[in-house]
Parts: sequence; structure tokens; C-alpha cells
Amino acid sequence: MTDHHPQPEGAPSPDEPTGAPAPGHLPEGLPPDANRRLAELEDRPGHKGMFTSDLSVNEFLLIKEVGFHPLGFVMGSSIYHIGIQTRRWSQSQELSKLTEAMYEARQLAMDRMDAEATELGADGVVGVRLDVNYYEWGSDTAEFIAVGTAVKSEDGTSYRNRQGKPFTSDLSGQDFWVLMQTGHVPLGLVMGTCVYHIAHRGVGQTLRNAGRNVELPNFTQALYEARELAMTRMQDEANALDATGIVGVRLEEKTHMWGDHTIEFLSLGTAVADTAVDHTIPQPQTIISLDG
Repeated sequence: MTDHHPQPEGAPSPDEPTGAPAPGHLPEGLPPDANRRLAELEDRPGHKGMFTSDLSVNEFLLIKEVGFHPLGFVMGSSIYHIGIQTRRWSQSQELSKLTEAMYEARQLAMDRMDAEATELGADGVVGVRLDVNYYEWGSDTAEFIAVGTAVKSEDGTSYRNRQGKPFTSDLSGQDFWVLMQTGHVPLGLVMGTCVYHIAHRGVGQTLRNAGRNVELPNFTQALYEARELAMTRMQDEANALDATGIVGVRLEEKTHMWGDHTIEFLSLGTAVADTAVDHTIPQPQTIISLDG
């Protein structure tokens, strides 16, 4: 797929947006201290830059082996007030307002992490983690955090995706190394979310099923539908990047602050593209662990 073949640095992509922030200018929403912190990582006259990274030593070496150099630890944060949505006690349904809030809050954090990576001139961000923290300010307020290590190709090849952004990936350094050996490249961390209210059972239904082994079809259907919505939205994001697949998919379920009948289903994975149809995948090697 030609859209994702690595291109020489400086060659503009036909799909690359023209509104990317210029070096030295962070988009609105990032604190001024971020600019100063990132400036310390860059080489400039009279100042020798250094990189920061949350990669382990092994991951650092493997990232270097496939031709990337870490530039700096990048992050994005959004403290978000999550609103209230009414729900029917006896009806299973998606709570679309809460779904939108959980998605937008994560996207704000991801966009700010991307902005820091762009400021450093990165081709991508590896080892991305998305976390949600709750503080004592209130049960309806949460901080959404995205962190990772910005990396750049050492041979000048651009690995930015068709949207002109640095790729993002939650793969470990080891998995990233293996992926690159197969002729695939990461395009972006894609996600889909669905906040779903699962209907309560009535007293009569509870009594009829007491002591019996029986499927609860209403619960089964509700959970199935919620997961499908999250998975479909993740796949839609991958399609927007012209991905050929998604690796490392995981499906997380959390009740957050809503109680046991309202659950967020979050689907995450790394969208990838095959860039070399004639690439020969190395044969796996047997490794015997001596750790006992």
C-alpha cells in the first residue's frame, strides 16, 4: 500500500495536513513548562541535548537495532468532568453522552502527547500507555493521561502516518522490534469505547431462575452488543489510517464511578500496514531461559 511506504524525510505526503504546529510552537492546551522541558532535549548551538525514555535497557537496544533513536519521554493530560446521563433501571442501552466523554478525554490526552512528539520532530511514539486517575476533587472528575517515548528514524526515513502525525503504538520494545522485522510499520494506537448500562433483573425473573443453571440472555446480549460497539469503533479508526491490520488488541472493562450495572468497554490496539510484499520474515529461533 503506497500510502504507508516510508518516504525520504522532507518529502511531503499528499495527505499530510498543512496545519501542523511549527517547531518551537506548542498548540493551545499544553503548559508553558512543556516547551521548556522539550527544549532541553534538543541539540542547539551552545546546548547538547539528551534523551529521556521509559524504555527498559533491552527495549532501548532493540529500538536502536531497527533504526530508531529515542528523543524524549512525551506525555499528554486532560482533567475532565464527566457528566450525568439518565438511564432506565430495566433497559439495557448505550449511554452515548458518557461514551463521548470518555473518548474525548482520552483523545485530548493523546493529541497533547502527539504535539510534544511533533515538537521534537519525532516519527512516532512507542510504548504508549493510557491511564485514568481519580482524585478527591469529586467522583465525577478524572485525569486521563497518555505517555510514551518519542522516537525518530536514524536514516532520515519518515514513518509518519497518512494523517501527517507521528505513529503511536502501545507495543513493547520487543514487540516493536519483531513487527519491524516482518516488513510492517505501526500507524497509530486505535481505540473504541462504549459506556453501556446493563438492565437489572426483575424480582420475578430472579425468583424463576433461583437454583437453576440457565443462561441469562438479556445480560448476554447486552454485554455482547457493548463489546461489538467498542470493537467496531476501533476498527473504524484503523480503516481511517488505511491499516492492513491491528495487533496487540485488548478489551478492557471498567465500572469507574458508575456502579456495577454501568460498564465502559474499551478496545485498544496498534494499527499496522504491510510496506514490503516481498519481505522475508526471519525464522523464529528457540531460546532457552536460564532463569529457572
